[in-house]
Amino acid sequence: MATERALPNLWHATAPAAPECGPLTGALTSEVAIVGGGFTGLSAALHLAEMGVKAVVVEARMIGHGGSGRNVGLVNAGMWVKPDDLVATLGQAAGDRLLTELGDGPSLVYELVEKHGMACEAVRKGTLHMAVGAEGLKELREREAQWKRRGAPVEVLSAEKAHALSGAEGFTGALLDRRAGTIQPLAYARGLARAALAAGAGIFTETPLLAAERKGDLWQLTAGKGSLTARHVIVATNAYGALVDGAPWRAQTQELTMLPYFQFATSPLPDAVARRILPERQGAWDTGLVMTSFRMDQQNRLIFGSIGRLDAIAEGTHRAFAARAVRKLFPYIGDFRFEYWWDGRIGMTTNNLPVMHLLAPNVVSVSGYNGRGIAPGTVFGRALARYVAGDTTAIPLSETPITPDPWRNLKSAFYHVGAQAKHLIDRRF
Repeated sequence: MATERALPNLWHATAPAAPECGPLTGALTSEVAIVGGGFTGLSAALHLAEMGVKAVVVEARMIGHGGSGRNVGLVNAGMWVKPDDLVATLGQAAGDRLLTELGDGPSLVYELVEKHGMACEAVRKGTLHMAVGAEGLKELREREAQWKRRGAPVEVLSAEKAHALSGAEGFTGALLDRRAGTIQPLAYARGLARAALAAGAGIFTETPLLAAERKGDLWQLTAGKGSLTARHVIVATNAYGALVDGAPWRAQTQELTMLPYFQFATSPLPDAVARRILPERQGAWDTGLVMTSFRMDQQNRLIFGSIGRLDAIAEGTHRAFAARAVRKLFPYIGDFRFEYWWDGRIGMTTNNLPVMHLLAPNVVSVSGYNGRGIAPGTVFGRALARYVAGDTTAIPLSETPITPDPWRNLKSAFYHVGAQAKHLIDRRF
């Protein structure tokens, strides 16, 4: 397996303990095998189990090891692509259906949280998309108009109102989306796992998929030190599908550009300061070319993120930038220190929309959330469950072949190096 640099991740430090799930060591039979223990795979397992369909998850590392444990924790509605652009790409009927299902995505997340009593710092007060300059405000007004035509409760705020709701300096406005909210992402993933287990699903961690062989109408999977026989397979690995060298069905990662994203979290801030930053506890991100995000957690930590990877060379640059940016945004913050820092990768497709693939007979995947993992992952997990249970219309995407992006490695390197160069000079004046 590929190795990753261990960093002090806030979500790992504050999430409730994961349910006990060990490696698969023997031979097991299931109706559905699910590869990947993140939002999508765990949502699929939960919904299958609730339908009475036997499902087993195999996860190469631990629950939420990938993007689900590194996410910013914004439960956004829809995709990053503007609604009209999405419809132009997919067509009216398909586009409208996807917009409706993903627009309702936060509702599904919060319903599951409430139904299963998940302790995951769930707050549904909306999100703030902060405008950088006149062009950023123009973009947000376009988004507002397009979503309002579809009945969404969104509103462009003035610079003054944006400042009041964010506590941040320097923005020309914001788009408030009341459908959305924030969550502790790893705690949510662990909550999904606990609910899936309680409903009758099986979950095995430290169980990498090593091989797959088709025998009649069944799949024989070699996973860790055990084996799993199943009629259907859901591949739910997204940007972390290449974690295991030589694993089956890794080809889907060849169409994803890996966008690195880091986060720094302060130690808990004094109450007087914490009350001024996002006082209603929306999560926020901006329209900048090199996007930044900020939010608070329930312990009054400020979490600041941006594009970039925290490798041994770049970490110092990104840390210094994060400190400068926080002081510029919140000049009243006083002394602070970063207590936690971590990074992850976002799987970006060429059109910034998710894709559905039939990788082999009875093997299906959805990937490419383009930075919108929580609600879409939950929605597509439910759709994948319904699909393998017999509803072939359940997934709000058309099946397409894998289309490798020959420029993906170059683009990934550009994001890494470009963000580092930008952060070297940004917010110095």
